Amino acid sequence: MVHDRSLAPCPVTDWSNERRKECLRSTRLGHRWRRFGRARRGLAWLALLAVPVSILGGQYWIHDVAPERDRLAHTRPHLHPIFDAADPADRATAVVSMVGLGNLDATDTAVALPALAALGQVWAVQYDNTGLDTAVISRMIVDHAEQAGVERVVLTGHSMGGIIALEVAGHVVADPDLDLLAVILDCTPVDLHAVRADKRDAGEDLLRWVGWVPGARESRTLRLVVETAARKDRYVVPHPHGFPTVDPGGLVDAVTEVLEDKIFAPDVASTGLIESQFEAIVASGALDDLGALASRRGDSRGPAVVFVRPGRGTDDDVVDVDYSQRVLFERVGGSRGSLLVVRLVGTGHADPIQQPQAYNAAVATKIVPFVDRLAERDTRPVQASGR
Repeated sequence: MVHDRSLAPCPVTDWSNERRKECLRSTRLGHRWRRFGRARRGLAWLALLAVPVSILGGQYWIHDVAPERDRLAHTRPHLHPIFDAADPADRATAVVSMVGLGNLDATDTAVALPALAALGQVWAVQYDNTGLDTAVISRMIVDHAEQAGVERVVLTGHSMGGIIALEVAGHVVADPDLDLLAVILDCTPVDLHAVRADKRDAGEDLLRWVGWVPGARESRTLRLVVETAARKDRYVVPHPHGFPTVDPGGLVDAVTEVLEDKIFAPDVASTGLIESQFEAIVASGALDDLGALASRRGDSRGPAVVFVRPGRGTDDDVVDVDYSQRVLFERVGGSRGSLLVVRLVGTGHADPIQQPQAYNAAVATKIVPFVDRLAERDTRPVQASGR
């Protein structure tokens, strides 16, 4: 064996941390850069880090955002016929149902309320899944009414759908060929103050996420994360003396439910539609719409308002129905107003599908007679006033 005698032995005591750092500095990226060396090295590292980020971002856009954006671009609003009038003599009247936040199609809700057929035909609105346009919805209703020979309309909105119904009413009431008899509001928040604080905060968080993250309106991945996080009470187990733990079985169940109900279901409301629905609450013109409807009550053809709510305000954990009722009474109630308040026993927030018996009984015994009186009032010939 031949030894290189030019290299002196290097005992452990000769180790120097400063010499190690100097060796690293002399071999690092851009070690020969003297002018703006630190800034140039920082930019070089950022460029290297941008490569994997760009690859992941491209895959996210191509496989997640773009297909959903293309699918949503082909959605349109629809008006589904649900029931024919129970009495053929009432076929000139139509009841149009609209649903609230996080819902796309009012068909299931309308199917749960067959008692509405005592008023006339029953139709259900399916929103455009890209967002809301009440002018388009009202035009669709007016056109369909003309084709079906309908002369009178009752609009009904469940939860936030009542805000949409009021906006649609503002358009429909201006049509001289269509008589708007009434607007039925089921647990509707008349403004943002009527929404319970925790639900309002959740909606505002959604708006922030949608505003910050590119493609958030169409991304199913982000929808999965947000919806799973919203169900954290099912899998996060609090610990009184330490950090909370995660129940794997509960997490799997929550993710499975989100995938089935919110991601792969063909009729689920998109994130963009939910954003549009919540913005309708935030920028609600419901109070203005109520004022516009009330101003027409000097004319005998002015529409009335029906407010459906739980018997106890605390039974509604989404909307402060007591607050909404007070506002409605101030705007359209009183001795000269046309406001009917219907209190239901054993119901919660806008749940005709969960409590069909209570809802149908209230429709049959209270709402139908009230609307029938409105129809009789409007068909009664007007007496000419003598001079």
